Amino acid sequence: MAQTVLKLTPGRPISATGTAANRRDGAAARLRFDAGLRWPLPVPAALFLLATLFLAWPWLSGAVTIPWDAKAHAYAQLQFLAQALHNGDSPFWTPNVFAGSPQIADPQSLIFSPPFFLLALICASPSFAAADAVVFAMLALGGFALLLFFRDRNWHPAGALAAALAFSYGGSASWRVQHIGEVLSLAWFVLALLCLSRALDRGSWRYGVAAGGLAGLMALGRDQIAFLGALALALYGVWLVLDGAGRMLRLRNSLLPLGAGFAAGTAVVALPLALTLALYAQSNRVDIDLAGAERGSLHPASLLTFLVPNLFGTDGPFLEFWGPPSYYWRGTDLFLARNMSDVYMGALPALAVVLGLLRFGWMQEKTIRWALATFTFMLVYALGKYTPAFAWIFAIPGTGLFRRPADATFLVGALGAVVAGYCVHRLLAQAGARPWRALLVPFVLCLGVFAAAALTAQDHARLGSALPALLHAGAWAALALGLLALLPRLNRASPNLACGAVVLLLTADLAANNGPNESTALDPGVYDVLRPDSANPTLALLRQKLAAGAAPDRRDRVELAAINFHWPNISLVHGLDHSLGYNPVRLKLFTGATGATDHVAIPDQRHFSALAPSYTSPLYALMGLRFIATGVPVEEIDKSLRPGDLTFVAQTRDAYVYENPRALPRVLMATQARHADFAAMLRDGGWPDVDFRGTVLLESAPPPGGAHAPGTARLQSYRNTEIIAEADAPQGGWLVLNDVWHPWWFAQVDGTDAAVLRANVLFRAVAVPPGRHEVRFMFRPFAGLWREVAGAMSTVKGAY
Repeated sequence: MAQTVLKLTPGRPISATGTAANRRDGAAARLRFDAGLRWPLPVPAALFLLATLFLAWPWLSGAVTIPWDAKAHAYAQLQFLAQALHNGDSPFWTPNVFAGSPQIADPQSLIFSPPFFLLALICASPSFAAADAVVFAMLALGGFALLLFFRDRNWHPAGALAAALAFSYGGSASWRVQHIGEVLSLAWFVLALLCLSRALDRGSWRYGVAAGGLAGLMALGRDQIAFLGALALALYGVWLVLDGAGRMLRLRNSLLPLGAGFAAGTAVVALPLALTLALYAQSNRVDIDLAGAERGSLHPASLLTFLVPNLFGTDGPFLEFWGPPSYYWRGTDLFLARNMSDVYMGALPALAVVLGLLRFGWMQEKTIRWALATFTFMLVYALGKYTPAFAWIFAIPGTGLFRRPADATFLVGALGAVVAGYCVHRLLAQAGARPWRALLVPFVLCLGVFAAAALTAQDHARLGSALPALLHAGAWAALALGLLALLPRLNRASPNLACGAVVLLLTADLAANNGPNESTALDPGVYDVLRPDSANPTLALLRQKLAAGAAPDRRDRVELAAINFHWPNISLVHGLDHSLGYNPVRLKLFTGATGATDHVAIPDQRHFSALAPSYTSPLYALMGLRFIATGVPVEEIDKSLRPGDLTFVAQTRDAYVYENPRALPRVLMATQARHADFAAMLRDGGWPDVDFRGTVLLESAPPPGGAHAPGTARLQSYRNTEIIAEADAPQGGWLVLNDVWHPWWFAQVDGTDAAVLRANVLFRAVAVPPGRHEVRFMFRPFAGLWREVAGAMSTVKGAY
């Protein structure tokens, strides 16, 4: 920590003191913490809270809701979690999407997200506003952590407030707030940073434990922000220990807190991470190659939005967006959503950073050198293919798991907020500074950015549509420059006055430029079908038809295809068993058998496979796919259908509904088994001509025998992670459960352990002796994971 001491006294300016050597180094180790040097917290905290409530109120009030993935994916997961907990069921497995999926290993299931798990535990049916409130509460916690981070260093509270607001409501945290997991990872990052700084400054093992635990919670996001945040925290620890004089003393004092942090973080993350790594090995996800990652690069033109927030029309109608990679930018070969192009964190923070970069002496403080270096690294990372360094960066282990370098803009925003806040602090700490002269060069550079933005718009024939955005941004930049010039005078009158001015301008700026828009806020009515009490007619019709067809051996599935973006996961809310769903992580076996992609919002996303080239395939009969609801006539999705293959049921306001007369029961009693090469079937397609009501395909089947007397099967109990069925066959056979096979499912026959066989390519079967028996299927992820680990260890041991 810097030795520069800044005292805040009401009615007196904050001024810098300290030796010239300390000011040059700015990083001499501070081996003890002197609480007496800190400025009072209540006024800055109250100002931040008021600004936070004002900026988040449109969502907290329920007037709008965070849209897109926040509802289509995260909210559906939250509802499933809450309903499972309040029904006394386990949320570790869901039968409601992709014919079954291991929730406990899915990074986006929210099981290992403490704030959402707590909400699910408290409320059986969380509202949209409650789910949104968790997101904004986490951003506010991150902002408050930055207040404390600045206070620990006695950096001016006006700078602390600028940093906190820019972090919470600027950059990707604002424009991409619908990416819930990444937003939470970002908040955990700042909280971990605060505790890590205190652990190293004070030599505190307790803060070390807190830092490690918070970093572990960040890592539980298992997303690119968590990965990059871990790199940034590791660099911070090394930087603080090794930068400047007295390295050995700092190193000795740091061993205990760092060791405690490592132990705590490992304890938090080890098991969930192991489960996820196992899922990745079983899933469709593979390492992303360099070319694939480069398609997710941030275009350099997007950096213009540091000062011109809505240059490309991001917050307007989709067809009006003209930034990269839209129709207007041919040849970019980028695959990014339009809101990934915006990095605006407020005019005042952006111009403060420019001012600080022009005054190199300001950047000599150790923490700021780290923040600036890491900010630069994240910016280079985000630009991806547009910098020659990315090919080298891509060699860092772990980067191949993520497909969008542009996600690094989350960290760009967080670190930029820290640098900006510090620059505001230095502006106010300079005794006798001439602010107007200091701001002359930033003013000229600002004009250059606006000129570049105008030329870019003209080059793409969009100057007319960009002009209002340029004028709007110019007004905010002028206000920000004016306030930066006035801040020293306001501070001399009262530091609280300077704090209030910063909060007032920045809150108004962020509300006007990063406030609710089509990317971040929509009418909650758009997502009515995701409400547990929804009266949607298509949903009501499907429920009615499923209830009418109920039978002891049946649990029919539905398919919801090409209806709307938020429809594929409504099954998680309403307890429907869906043949597909919305998730970037799917079991490799299921994807290979069905051709399922991560989404099925539009007709082009409904793919078929060699094994299941049509809805008439035996695979969908075995799956029990009884009802199909599509946003277009089903023949536009499955062009091989002939008249009579599916029975038309009705057309609702949302969808065309069809019935598949071939759908088989969920449980079957097979008394004959035939050998099949499942790998060949997945590769080439084709099914043997058998009656699946009495015959099962197995990879290791007994030799063909004589005819056996038929048997029966029925479901006694069906829960997420435990299914009980009754099998009755005079000569024995195989009870077939038409749920997707997974190695973490175990079985018992009359209380005795039995093997769960992979049957009919995709499903489960258990051998039963003659007579009537109870067959119990149990999902045991920890036992399944241990079995896999033990098997791998045995293989390694055998190799030596």
